[in-house]
Amino acid sequence: MKKLLLIPLMLLAIGVWAQTTPVKIAFDLTSKEEEAHEKTMRHVKMMSEAYPDSQFEVVVYGGAISMVLNEKSTVADQIKAFDGNKNVSFKVCEGTMKRYNIDKSQLLPGVSTVPDGILELVQKQKEGWGYIKEIP
Repeated sequence: MKKLLLIPLMLLAIGVWAQTTPVKIAFDLTSKEEEAHEKTMRHVKMMSEAYPDSQFEVVVYGGAISMVLNEKSTVADQIKAFDGNKNVSFKVCEGTMKRYNIDKSQLLPGVSTVPDGILELVQKQKEGWGYIKEIP
């Protein structure tokens, strides 16, 4: 009987441990679709609340550039809410900015740049980060 009680307790302990173990996740966002932007923000918000000691980075390039622009973003308030949160970052590809003639002054507060979005994701994966490709 004691063995039967021990197994569920062990499984519960493992489940609790897994939920408190910090993770590092990079989100790959290229879609111009607002639905993908909203879904990404929903995922980042929920995960950062569930795992407050974890790190999350949203890498924006290609058609998704509108997500991080002052005048065009439909999720600007949600992105601004993470400004100052050391565990959540938004990075935009400088190559994409150049292609679309975007200046850094057009980016939302808290959004930073990386030379190349794809290489940023490759580097994160090399460092052991998880990867999520966001699609609409």
